[in-house]
Amino acid sequence: MSNKRVYLFREGDKSMRDLLGGKGANLAEMSNIGLPVPPGFTITTEVCTEYYASGKKLPAGLMEEIETALKDVEKDQGKTLGDPNNPLLLSVRSGAKFSMPGMMDTVLNLGLNDQVAEGMIAKGADPRFVYDSYRRLIMMLSDVAFGDRYEGISKHDFEHQFYDLKAELGVKEDLEVSADKLKELCERYKAYVQSKGVTFPQDAREQMKEAVEAVFRSWNNERAIIYRRREKIDDAIGTAVNIQAMVFGNMGDDCGTGVAFTRNASTGDKEVFGEYLMNAQGEDVVAGVRTPLDLNELKLQNPIIYNEFVNFCNVLEHHYKDMQDIEFTIERNKLFILQCRSGKRTGTAAVKTAVDMVHECLITKEEAIARVNPDLLNQVLLPVIAPGTKYDVIAKGLPAGPGAATGVAVFDANRAAEMGKGGQGQRVILVRADTSPDDLAGMLAAQGVLTERGGMTSHAALVARGFGIPTVAGCSSIRVDAEKRQFTIGDVTIKEGDYISLNGGLGEVIHGQVPVEDAKMTGDFGTFMGWADEFRKMGVRANADSPADVRKAIELGAEGVGLTRTEHMFFEGDRRPVVVSMILDIDNPETRAAKLGELLEFQREDFKGIFEALEGRPATIRLIDPPLHEFLPNLTELTAEVAVDKAAGKSDAAKETMLRAAESMHEINPMLGLRGVRLSIVYPEIVAMQVRAILEGAASVIKAGGKAVPEIMIPLVGHVNELTTIKADLEKTAKAVEAEQGVSIPYSFGTMIEVPRGALTADEIAVEAEFFSFGTNDLTQMTFGFSRDDSDKFLKPYVERKILPGDPFESIDRKGVGQLMQIAIDKAKKVRPNIKLGICGEHGGDPSSVQFCYEIGLDYVSCSPFRVPIARLAAAQAALGKGVSDK
Repeated sequence: MSNKRVYLFREGDKSMRDLLGGKGANLAEMSNIGLPVPPGFTITTEVCTEYYASGKKLPAGLMEEIETALKDVEKDQGKTLGDPNNPLLLSVRSGAKFSMPGMMDTVLNLGLNDQVAEGMIAKGADPRFVYDSYRRLIMMLSDVAFGDRYEGISKHDFEHQFYDLKAELGVKEDLEVSADKLKELCERYKAYVQSKGVTFPQDAREQMKEAVEAVFRSWNNERAIIYRRREKIDDAIGTAVNIQAMVFGNMGDDCGTGVAFTRNASTGDKEVFGEYLMNAQGEDVVAGVRTPLDLNELKLQNPIIYNEFVNFCNVLEHHYKDMQDIEFTIERNKLFILQCRSGKRTGTAAVKTAVDMVHECLITKEEAIARVNPDLLNQVLLPVIAPGTKYDVIAKGLPAGPGAATGVAVFDANRAAEMGKGGQGQRVILVRADTSPDDLAGMLAAQGVLTERGGMTSHAALVARGFGIPTVAGCSSIRVDAEKRQFTIGDVTIKEGDYISLNGGLGEVIHGQVPVEDAKMTGDFGTFMGWADEFRKMGVRANADSPADVRKAIELGAEGVGLTRTEHMFFEGDRRPVVVSMILDIDNPETRAAKLGELLEFQREDFKGIFEALEGRPATIRLIDPPLHEFLPNLTELTAEVAVDKAAGKSDAAKETMLRAAESMHEINPMLGLRGVRLSIVYPEIVAMQVRAILEGAASVIKAGGKAVPEIMIPLVGHVNELTTIKADLEKTAKAVEAEQGVSIPYSFGTMIEVPRGALTADEIAVEAEFFSFGTNDLTQMTFGFSRDDSDKFLKPYVERKILPGDPFESIDRKGVGQLMQIAIDKAKKVRPNIKLGICGEHGGDPSSVQFCYEIGLDYVSCSPFRVPIARLAAAQAALGKGVSDK
């Protein structure tokens, strides 16, 4: 820990972000390179940590250090804080290491009081400017310093009082309120604060102390905590406090304030763009109090200032070698730069900016790859709401499937499938309390999916990511009533047939229709991804269950299939009845054989299509995994239906037979039930049929002159004897197919490591398995004893209370699940040094998990097709050792 707690701007530089925060480090850097930055100083982030460690008390001696720094600023400005005859006014702002725009508190015009206001006016200051600045200080300081300690003090109450005053005067704009009336407003404000039990401080140093503490306290306000959680910013890093001499954009028509980016943050185009207001302070621009002007207007209004500002933009962009977000103020036709930081941008803009800066020789290709957050690529690939659209958000949930969608609300999956059949029907949004595999057809036909329950790895979210469906999941503020075909949110009721829209990237539910357009796929994207492929060393495959999925995955850069879930093929409309019929008579060998014969025809063609689409690339195909009850109607619903029939004196033999089958097959805990390799051993004919279908499909492609590389994966192995037993049977089937077809097929057998015992005995299992694929979803479930559907029940509270650092179903738990993976890898390589190693759980598309997979030596990751570019970029960043977030 540094002994120095307060740094003048000239004493720091951009390398000191940990200590001075991003804003403080950049203010120091800009000061040192000669930009017109008002002087000031920074209280370090370490003081924030001390403040909380001591029970929210400022460390002893801090105010003395602040006073020393303040004297330096006073000397520079020739003004004194609190002096009515020549007052120095200050701004007090937060500034963490990572940009958190708008999340913490700010105080402007600090040092104003009744005497200072009168003194400024006596010295010739515009009275309207003085009292406009004073009323802002009273509002801001009271809100941030006292609002959390004195019940009822709220910024909104101040704003309402100002609104009421304008209404009394019959005016709409702030600038129409006279100096006398603003002075009267200041008195109203002070009286309001007094009524809440606190006297607004007239002592400037007391104001400063209150403001510093308020900024530190704002580190843990609700919005800051939520923002950090979403952005995965460490709570422990704290915020710095920046105290700076004020410059004023509200002194008259030759003054102003604005925010601008050195490039277009939406498109990445190389053009300075932003907004500004004349005769205003900074919060007016961002708060929407007045409608700002496009920065291009400044070129006409004041070309000298505009050209000077553009020059500063170029200086900063070349100095930082990145697009900058800049705040500026004009005081009496003099330009000041108040802040710069790396500009937030869309995925499209991030890619274009990175590519352009390489071509402009500002950065290297390696730096370009490191700079783009992999998750931003979602925005490049998926539909978006047309830029500039205004819309009404009625609810927010989890951003489970990015992209935008608009359509009529439909509350039944079958109805959605019928209405949106073949993509040629009506545009629909499927709304469900939650989803199940039964809803798949409806989900695929829908433009988007909205669920009341479920987390980021719920069924809805998994399918959404796999198929690129915009989805808002776990929207707990809505109440879905499937019977009434409606959902409610507060006083709003959305009925079936009403239009709604979704912004999956932000988890927004929108009332009515919005214009949706395809994301612009530019040449920059291909160039950028080509660079990523140059640097990455780990392969990227896709989880794909159909030829169409495979083609999309390859289009997005997949090098093969890392997971084909064969049971998904059984859910298709014409196959489901065959599977159900087989299950209903599962103990009859003849019926079982006949039904499997029908399914063989379907699956053979499925695999032939997949191998043709792959064009010689490998495909890891998982044999049937889920318990058989998942193919049957829901047990609870079926039980209720039969009970209603009986109560009405009706009898439905078929339904009752189905109920008996569902009861016999139902698993209380499917993780511990008859599934995976266990199901294969009990009913070996099922997987024998699947292996035959895989290899006959491959043989067909090979005989036609193509290539097919099937990797047959046996799931859920926890003991080597399970694998030994079933593999011996399946090898016989494989040899028989080769003999019948007269071709040699380069197949291999491996297993999915998803049972902890499988990981711990990987050396035994590797004797039989030619490859491992880590099924981290199930491995996480069995390691923690959690279900991935537990998000709403306790995982969210666990993360919020820091019992867990994050949701282990979103990013691999390195200490637990990751350690099992490392053990499995080390043991397997001892007996089979060249064993192929991959991952096919949802973690394969999570950038942090991809980095971990690279570190432990996996050969490839596999993820849903639409996350393939994300995995490619994350793999490149892992290989470069750059770009991985240190938040």
